[in-house]
Amino acid sequence: MTPDQLTAQATAILADLIAIDTTSRESNLALIAYVERHLAGIGVTGRRVFNDDGTKANLYATIGPMERGGVVLSGHSDVVPIDGQPWTSDPWRLTRRGDRLFGRGTCDMKGFLALSLAVAPYVARQGAARPLHLAFSYDEEVGCLGAPSMIAEIAREVPPPAAVVVGEPTEMVVVSGHKGIATWIVTVMGHEAHSSLTHLGVSANMIAVRLMQQLADIADRLAGEGDPHSPFCPHHATLTIGQVHGGTAVNILARECRFAFDLRTLPGQEPEALLTPFFAACAEADAMMSARFPGAGVRVERRSRTPSFAPEADGVAERLARGWAGDNGPARAVPYAAEAGQFQGAGFSTIICGPGSIAQAHQPDEYIEIAQMERGAAFMLRLADDLVR
Repeated sequence: MTPDQLTAQATAILADLIAIDTTSRESNLALIAYVERHLAGIGVTGRRVFNDDGTKANLYATIGPMERGGVVLSGHSDVVPIDGQPWTSDPWRLTRRGDRLFGRGTCDMKGFLALSLAVAPYVARQGAARPLHLAFSYDEEVGCLGAPSMIAEIAREVPPPAAVVVGEPTEMVVVSGHKGIATWIVTVMGHEAHSSLTHLGVSANMIAVRLMQQLADIADRLAGEGDPHSPFCPHHATLTIGQVHGGTAVNILARECRFAFDLRTLPGQEPEALLTPFFAACAEADAMMSARFPGAGVRVERRSRTPSFAPEADGVAERLARGWAGDNGPARAVPYAAEAGQFQGAGFSTIICGPGSIAQAHQPDEYIEIAQMERGAAFMLRLADDLVR
């Protein structure tokens, strides 16, 4: 098989995958069923790992013998919403314009899923000596929530693989590190009163503003602590408040204010330790408010935590992936979080390498260049040939 042939097959599969709306708020089971039908055609049965209510599932499958030393191709099935974005073509229909393929998820990261599915029959036909494992997850885009249960099962049930390739968009160069991300939701419950009678209530918004200032101060401090020699950009941990909702009217002391923030950390940094002053301020505000008005106070909930991914000295996955990608470039790290840190935490030698650019991810008119699919196809065929030897 040639890279051009594999690219054509992967593009046809990509069209099918794009047509399935797997926005994180929706079920991904239609896509999982599609993958199962594709694998059934080569005599392979996947294993589903469901979420708690059975509305979503991870899927992993093995092509070839259940032996040590295989390769895991890992990707997430969910995509981010299109809400409010000015698309100029149907986001749920693969559209070619020039040398680009447009559609939600083309870049992040159904292009990689399509390449993985396209190479699977080739591996099966060649009679691989070592296995190719596919591992497709749910809810990566909302905090890497789905993969851990699948990774734990793979660690128990699958002979140890030599390498895991997480196919996030890297323009088909090898990335050996990413930041961690932890997210929190803070709910401040005040006590309503007329805004002219501040002594009769407490404004949730006013308390929330003080707590958000604590976070802004921590963000400023972190920005000043960066290592200019770090491979990450920015070189430091980052903290941003992404959502704020509060109050009912301008002349009412706000009953409730809710805000959400994320903290992206470098390998070796503990999010909770960095937030110690903030948690202390929340506890102090909670005690003051609840003492004045029953039911008032501050609640802090951690929504998600994805571990960082640290460069692995003399990593097997990096050595192999650089050979498949033809990549002799420098060591690289990325500021976004992915499932690579979760695989690494389970003891797997891991790397990130996939088609497309992160600059196109999450954008209106998201696209992947056909040249990137071609590079991905060449990568997959070199990987497959290594498994056959």
